[in-house]
Amino acid sequence: METNQEQKCVSMPRINDPAPSFKAVTTQGPINFPEDFKGSWVILFSHPADFTPVCTSEFMTFAHMEKQFNDANCKLVGLSVDGLYSHIAWLRTIKEKIVYKGMKDIEVTFPLIEDITMEVANKYGMIQPGESSTKAVRAVFFIDPKGIIRAIIYYPLSLGRNFDELHRVLIALQTADNFGIATPADWRPGDDVIVPTAGSCGTAKNRMEGKEGEMTCHDWFFCTKKLPKEKVLEALKK
Repeated sequence: METNQEQKCVSMPRINDPAPSFKAVTTQGPINFPEDFKGSWVILFSHPADFTPVCTSEFMTFAHMEKQFNDANCKLVGLSVDGLYSHIAWLRTIKEKIVYKGMKDIEVTFPLIEDITMEVANKYGMIQPGESSTKAVRAVFFIDPKGIIRAIIYYPLSLGRNFDELHRVLIALQTADNFGIATPADWRPGDDVIVPTAGSCGTAKNRMEGKEGEMTCHDWFFCTKKLPKEKVLEALKK
């Protein structure tokens, strides 16, 4: 016989799955997700609760960086299992009272989903009973313009997210798509990128002999090439 915990388990979406669809009420009006966002990248993220300090620091940082994400054709969508009026009151408090790391008068203009029933949170595996059965963990879903999940990051309730890393992941995903490459550890725009591994002995030989264009081959399977920062940033605008 299944235990109560086993009965609550749902299949969590995975990388390259279509983003689960839902309709919801938000602080910016109703949304139909992901259909309303087709053509744009989306970062869908959850937080445990309104009026909590870690979440407040995160929302202020996301709102402060929203233009950077928008400039990369990315929309932000937040979620917690609190109600709409709690969301509104909390966001008003952030704007009117909270000063953090030099940020003040911060207005959150991206939608924050009301999810009292936890329907959306459960669809996205944001409720993890080992951490909490009443609050969403700090989940982050990177969803591409076709509505496909491209990357997923989960954080526990106690750990605030690194927003420079979230922006870096977004730009790296877009750069991989735009140029057909991969990005190495700690990649930033302007750093060398990784050329797809040689698919034949002939290609591997040509690369090692310098016949495959301008690239640096550390070995037959590990070749890098220059990709100027300007080209990376220009491609984001298209």
